[in-house]
Amino acid sequence: MRIIVHTGKGGVGKTSISAATALRCADLGLKTIVISTDTAHSLADSLDVKIGPEPVQLMENLWAQEVDARYSMDKYWGRIQKYLLQLLAQRGVEEIVAEEVTILPGLEEGAQLLWINQYVEQGDFDVLIVDSAPTAETLRLLSLPEASRWWVQKIIALARGMGWVLRPLKPLLKTEMPDKEELDNVEGLFDALDNVRKILADPTLSTMRLVINAEKMVIKETQRTYTYLNLYGYTTDAVLVNRVIPEEVNDPYFAAWKDLQKKNLAYIQEAFGNLPTLKAPLFDRDVSGLDALRQLADLLYGDRNPADIMFEGLTHSIEPAPNGGFVLSVPLPFADKNDLDVYRSADELTLRVGPYRRNIVLPYALWNLEIGEARFVESSLRIKFTPIA
Repeated sequence: MRIIVHTGKGGVGKTSISAATALRCADLGLKTIVISTDTAHSLADSLDVKIGPEPVQLMENLWAQEVDARYSMDKYWGRIQKYLLQLLAQRGVEEIVAEEVTILPGLEEGAQLLWINQYVEQGDFDVLIVDSAPTAETLRLLSLPEASRWWVQKIIALARGMGWVLRPLKPLLKTEMPDKEELDNVEGLFDALDNVRKILADPTLSTMRLVINAEKMVIKETQRTYTYLNLYGYTTDAVLVNRVIPEEVNDPYFAAWKDLQKKNLAYIQEAFGNLPTLKAPLFDRDVSGLDALRQLADLLYGDRNPADIMFEGLTHSIEPAPNGGFVLSVPLPFADKNDLDVYRSADELTLRVGPYRRNIVLPYALWNLEIGEARFVESSLRIKFTPIA
């Protein structure tokens, strides 16, 4: 199975790109499902069909689903929650308070990711396209707090313990008590979430693709996302630049925008190193419906198969140093250290090698550290960040 996650700042066109990519894969004969994990769903609008919280087949080889967090949470947690609500009600806890208390921290978001685990285990699809939430929410989903695991273990222990006490009173309860298998299944949810993280971090199965517009603010946020994806071990294999003004547009109104986009497209090359950059034009109409999505896919991918892995490896990585601090590694094959310059601001590092530049947005953990040393090791520049003395 091949999993492609489209992420990026809100409003850059992730949904259109996801739908077009899924349609191209289906047209190539790959059994494909596209799912939206964004709370503000627009996948149905993009495809111009009605879809819901369960997968719906749209045509041969193509399914779509708008994952509903509440629906998903009820699917995996609903009966246990009802049981806990009953227990708290009998102890005099107000209903609205009890409902809030029994929402498992992290599960409302995490339940969306459990669909990925389900589809991988079932093995019914060749390709899974994920139209993800805006970047900040996506990163939260990919790093759910361990506090959630602690919480569920305590709740399940309570449910098991109260079960022994309440089982003789079962006829008097207003709700069915969960059996051992149900409790085991809920306890296994976090094993499933751990498995999702492993699946998404396996570059032979999954890759992230950054959807971006040629605008400075969007590029900066996407750079930061890319750095954090590298930090968490998730492979990115392409940058998809959406809504590029076509060359044939000669209206004077767009002249300044076109010039600015050209500068920003050059900056994208500096920011993301060797990552392949694919471009889609700004359309003169809404990109909605299968015909428009096919046209978008043709212009974006050309003769490429979107399911192919477009880039292997990392353009940079950040790891803890043995004696404290961190080491940033940037592959620079064939570079001469005598041609290298390094410039640094609080949250950004600029490397200049001859006529070429590379901009890397630094994670927060490095902001208050200083550069200790920089040296070449096996065709990579390794920069050590150390605490300020």
